[in-house]
Amino acid sequence: MRIFVTGASGYVGTAIVERLLGDGHELVCLVRNSNRLRGAAAGSPRVRTVEGDLLEPASYRSALREVDAVIHLVGIIRERPAAGVTFERLHELGTRLLVDACTEAGFAGDGRQRRFIHMSALGARPGASTAYFRSKWAAEQVLRESGLTHVIFRPSVIFGPGDEFVNMLAGLVRAPVTPVLGDGRYRMQPVSLRTVADVFAKAAAGAGPANAAFDVGGPEQLAYNEMLRDIGAALGRRVRLVHAPLPLMKPIVRAMERFPWFPVTTNQLTMLLEENICREGTPFYGVFDPPVVRFADGIREYLRP
Repeated sequence: MRIFVTGASGYVGTAIVERLLGDGHELVCLVRNSNRLRGAAAGSPRVRTVEGDLLEPASYRSALREVDAVIHLVGIIRERPAAGVTFERLHELGTRLLVDACTEAGFAGDGRQRRFIHMSALGARPGASTAYFRSKWAAEQVLRESGLTHVIFRPSVIFGPGDEFVNMLAGLVRAPVTPVLGDGRYRMQPVSLRTVADVFAKAAAGAGPANAAFDVGGPEQLAYNEMLRDIGAALGRRVRLVHAPLPLMKPIVRAMERFPWFPVTTNQLTMLLEENICREGTPFYGVFDPPVVRFADGIREYLRP
């Protein structure tokens, strides 16, 4: 198959591209700069790059005519409004423009059942608590209303070599004391990068039902405190947690989030506290049979004392 991938140079995109190449596919990768491709994609004869912009369909529309599937991964976790980088523009408008370009390329009417595989986020839903989740839900709705054959995945926090979240927490754990916002009992369902790459690759190749959406999480729901202790165990360190009261921290986060170096935004804090878990289970494991990786086992593969 020939598969069009957006976000191919990102953290998740790099892993999915490597998996797709391992499965023997040819790829067309939409990138701003070809030099940003990493890993197996860099220099591969089975990777064609299209330098363009998701928000400028003219830069990639013609490339869609020659592909059998699309994997759409572009997303942001933090806005930069002054640069025009917002959840609404990147998630909703960007998806709409790509969907429209796919429609113009014949995805919905040429009888080939070409699939559009979409990266959403666990927590995306109507009336969600944050602009991030609302924009992700709006993008899902664009796809549902498009008539394109599609599969939507909503991953929880993704962990694996080179991730930002777990490595950031590891930095906190290495300190003499580890700060925790609130009581740390809020749960997450971290999922391995291997699991995510597996389901995206299989869905693009035609596995699983069409026009379906799946929450994607790991095999365990873990409290934030537990995750920190698992990270400490992987690093061979005793973890000393210091809990910061939320009434004190919320105004600090609001005041400091405008600085890019500050590690958390109000959006991110809200999402953390509301819990990021698969509330309706994880049927995707039975559908796609991906690797099942426990958090404590997976992080030991790349965290070092």
